[in-house]
Amino acid sequence: MPSKFENRSNEPELMDDLNSSGQVIDQTLKELEVINKWLGGNYVTTNGISKLASNRKQTDSPLIIVDLGCGSGDMLKRIARWGRKTKLKLQLIGIDANPNIIEWAKNNSKDYDEISYKCLNIFSDEFKNIKCDFITATLFTHHFTDKELIQLLKQFRHQAKLGVVINDLHRHWFAFHSIKILTSVFSKSAMVKYDAALSVLRSFRKKDLQKILNESGCTQYSLKWLWAFRWQLIIRF
Repeated sequence: MPSKFENRSNEPELMDDLNSSGQVIDQTLKELEVINKWLGGNYVTTNGISKLASNRKQTDSPLIIVDLGCGSGDMLKRIARWGRKTKLKLQLIGIDANPNIIEWAKNNSKDYDEISYKCLNIFSDEFKNIKCDFITATLFTHHFTDKELIQLLKQFRHQAKLGVVINDLHRHWFAFHSIKILTSVFSKSAMVKYDAALSVLRSFRKKDLQKILNESGCTQYSLKWLWAFRWQLIIRF
């Protein structure tokens, strides 16, 4: 009998309900910020951005970054602080399909003029018309099937000038049981407790990502494993 870690799960997460709102969203977004900070996962994205941005030619125009599944906006704030520290002009656009999450993120980013938000489905024509320098996605791609991800990567080639930075989970038994214990002890959010372990089951092994990249036609990329059980995927266009 195959292990439940052998193949990606297609079981939906509670976060996939675009009508989620109120206290459940408030508590979940707050806890996710803390969890990512504790486990050091945010570095995977900011490090990838720094690497991809280094290939950009010098220009006076701002670097346009689109962040998918932006959630609370915490990652965008981190990117904004990085831009301020490096004196790099940025135009940051957060994308999420849940209008309640977008409103939460707007309130959470009031001190950052370089950040704006759009409530969009990334398969919509409106989103496809957005052009940028590159796209980032942190703990977002595991919400989609392999087929959907192949379609999205093909789509991104026509939207992002430089490429894509993806930060997502490694499907591993230790990561699964560790996050399950961590959230059962510290979390007050039913959504976090349910989704955290399921996210690991929906996430990737190296062979999964390589297959998706191959079938989407992406040939110029770097794929690295980083703590804690994260994949850093940098795709260059």
